Amino acid sequence: MQKLMSRMRAAMEKYDMIQDGDRIAVGLSGGKDSVALLAALAEMRRFYPAKFELVAVTVDMRFDGVDTDYSVFEELCKKIDVPYVIKRTELADIIFNIRKESNPCSLCAKMRRGILHDIAIENGCNKVALGHHMDDAVETFFMNLLKGGNISSFFPVTYMSRKNLYIIRPMVLASESLVAGAVKHFDLPVEKSKCPMDKTSEREKTKDLVKMLNKEYPQLREKVIGAMQRRGIDNW
Repeated sequence: MQKLMSRMRAAMEKYDMIQDGDRIAVGLSGGKDSVALLAALAEMRRFYPAKFELVAVTVDMRFDGVDTDYSVFEELCKKIDVPYVIKRTELADIIFNIRKESNPCSLCAKMRRGILHDIAIENGCNKVALGHHMDDAVETFFMNLLKGGNISSFFPVTYMSRKNLYIIRPMVLASESLVAGAVKHFDLPVEKSKCPMDKTSEREKTKDLVKMLNKEYPQLREKVIGAMQRRGIDNW
């Protein structure tokens, strides 16, 4: 966890992600990335120069119309002293049964983000922290390049003027392997995704491509991030 927090602190300071008095909603999907982010931020409250508060937020899609059991995360949040909000929704039914989306991932992500942002505002938060790491940024770079012909990725920090809300990604300088190692070492709870599209999306194909390229060109991810930083692409 120390190595992960070190990479997070580097990103938080480089991109000025957190200031005194911030109240941050952490998107807790139950996957390893969001769990690691929450646990690390909760620990960093003790020593980070800027004092901040956290609220963990889960958007339950309710697959098959059943409430997901998040009791392990409720226990985790009690242990690390973070308020926990679970929003039950009908997203799964809307996307897969009512609208029968052939390419559901984009709409799903958009709707979940909207709900997450609204819950953050309702709970007095001025920022939302997401668990995207370095691998996610590089995969997004290749997806945008190969599918859209654009050289871009997501921003480390985004300001949403319409909602007066900042979106921050404290793990953008941490590799996925570092995140996974921290989760395993500290035996953090992880919820397996129930989404029928899990491991079948375009991102999974890109993830495999990046892994293959990294074998041929070592430290490919770091090189892509470095190139985006040197060229100032998307505020990197």
